[in-house]
Amino acid sequence: MQKDSRLRHSPNIERFDMKIAHFSWEFPPVIWGGLGTFALEITQKQVSKGNNVTVFALNDENKLSTSEIWNNVEVYRPKTLDLTSTLCLFSNKDVCSWGSNFKFFADVMDYNINSASQLINTLVRKNGRSFDIIDAHDWLGIVGGMIVKKKLDIPLVFHVHSTEDGRSTGGGSLTIKNIEFEGGQFADCVITVSYAMVDELKRLGFPQDKVRVCWNGVDPNKYDPQRISPEERTKLRRKYNINDTETLLFFIGRLVTVKGADNLIRAMPSILEDFPKTKLVILGVGDMENQLRSLVDDLGLKEKVTLRTEFVSEEERILHYAASDIVVLPSLYEPFGIVCTEAMSMAKPVVVGARGINGMREQIVSSGKEQCGIHINPFDPDDIAWGVKQILESKDRSVLLGKKARKRVIEQFSWDVVTDRTLEIYKEFLK
Repeated sequence: MQKDSRLRHSPNIERFDMKIAHFSWEFPPVIWGGLGTFALEITQKQVSKGNNVTVFALNDENKLSTSEIWNNVEVYRPKTLDLTSTLCLFSNKDVCSWGSNFKFFADVMDYNINSASQLINTLVRKNGRSFDIIDAHDWLGIVGGMIVKKKLDIPLVFHVHSTEDGRSTGGGSLTIKNIEFEGGQFADCVITVSYAMVDELKRLGFPQDKVRVCWNGVDPNKYDPQRISPEERTKLRRKYNINDTETLLFFIGRLVTVKGADNLIRAMPSILEDFPKTKLVILGVGDMENQLRSLVDDLGLKEKVTLRTEFVSEEERILHYAASDIVVLPSLYEPFGIVCTEAMSMAKPVVVGARGINGMREQIVSSGKEQCGIHINPFDPDDIAWGVKQILESKDRSVLLGKKARKRVIEQFSWDVVTDRTLEIYKEFLK
């Protein structure tokens, strides 16, 4: 496909020597989701390709070092003040209505202003530093990026991993939507994570001539099924009371409406009618936990569905992929879906939501010689069940789909490919 070829790895790509500043709310050790994973991987790869990389990140509870060199990445974490009562004096009704969550908004604004001030006043004006490009991630970092661009006239990239409209399925905060919109107008370039997101940004009024696509990635050496022994795989399955004759379906993600875990649970009775030796493990945290537990009880699935509601380490996450037979991710909205890429890299067939704004449908080839998974309608439990049963019908086909999934990751979704594409986009907008 033509779209895929634009992102294909070029082994002879030029090594760009750039001075790059990232404004990323999440950065190790603070990683809550895909944004943190992306920031961790892309910055290290950018350094490995000869670039000088500086990151401005959240100082969680002001307990972290304010500056350090982390894996050759220069990191600044300005301490924040509690501006809740002060900002509320002149903030609009939208953000003031957040109640106790208003402190989160205040912290984000304080982080952006402090980070921009440190870059402009300390690093550039006092220490004589220079930067070639600013990469600001989501609404959480774009305000700082806009301040820097205005003061220093440095090209600004707005890296849109998701939008408030999409995350909230049409609701959400008007203030955050306005920040995102103004960021799109002010930035020199908008990088987004899938072609599905291009359609959303167009609908939201982002200038289309600025928008470029760069998929996210995964480390296929880290996410390698060969790294997990059969004994480790069996041990984890036994932890969930799953024996060798049973099939393990695995869902991983936040327990929120847009991830579709509730519809997956509703699909289980249909799956069990044809494949009774099937169990589902759901791993994640979120405000739907009690609703999901009630749904499991109401459908009589306590022996078939396990909810594990806690954060786990990356190594344990990898082990869960290895122990599973099929990964099911019926998201209603998913700009990219890095858990899909991880599952593919672990050679697992993946069933993914493919309606609306969903980047996972770009990862999973659903037909033809390169098929590596199944597309389903995530709003319909019956269609989710159909997709799962398509894979359950043949163990040999399931294994083949998984092998093709890993092959696709190596060719299209390694961090080397993603980093090269990102640097190409940067270069396009350098002055």
